Amino acid sequence: MISHLYWLIQNLADLPEGEDWLSEDERDIASGFRFDKRRKDWLLGRWTVKRAVGAVLDCGPSALAALEIRAAADGAPEVFRMGKPVDVSISISHSNARSLCAVGPSKIAMGCDLERVEARDPRLVQDYFTPGEMAFCNADPSENALRVNLIWSAKESVLKALREGLRRDTRSILVCPDFQNCEGDWNPFSGHCLESNRIFNGWWRSRDGFVYT
Repeated sequence: MISHLYWLIQNLADLPEGEDWLSEDERDIASGFRFDKRRKDWLLGRWTVKRAVGAVLDCGPSALAALEIRAAADGAPEVFRMGKPVDVSISISHSNARSLCAVGPSKIAMGCDLERVEARDPRLVQDYFTPGEMAFCNADPSENALRVNLIWSAKESVLKALREGLRRDTRSILVCPDFQNCEGDWNPFSGHCLESNRIFNGWWRSRDGFVYT
């Protein structure tokens, strides 16, 4: 049983050419995608999870095909090894040919997300952010893109930890980030679920044009 949190970032260039690292069922799924981009995104996510979980379990590259990522009834990803559940909690995210996986103890409610730092449609903030988050995003126009993507990414992470995703109203999550440290450093944030009053504590960083939570 693991007792720490681990994370791994992979790029599309890290994806191997062959598919011998996929399970038989995963190869069937991969062959069913109509669009190449969607297929590559799916493959990159699976590759990142297997690399991360394999490192935590001390599995060699030849053992990755024995790991399989399945969707639970609520859609959250779960890891199986030789058909049996692995005692870990995982979360996956991908954006612009980059993928992030977080791995932790199975009892932890955990979510992760990454977003490319780029300008967003103002309607995203108006429709999905709380008034306090809107004020945070508009506090400095020169940092608006980073602030907007940070809030959105943190919301995604909390919604994944709740195992509800975007089925829940994003305005029911209030994100409060620490925004004082420099580029590349890990900074704390909190995500307050206004419906249940649960508080989720997380970390965020901005690096290489992406924000990670």
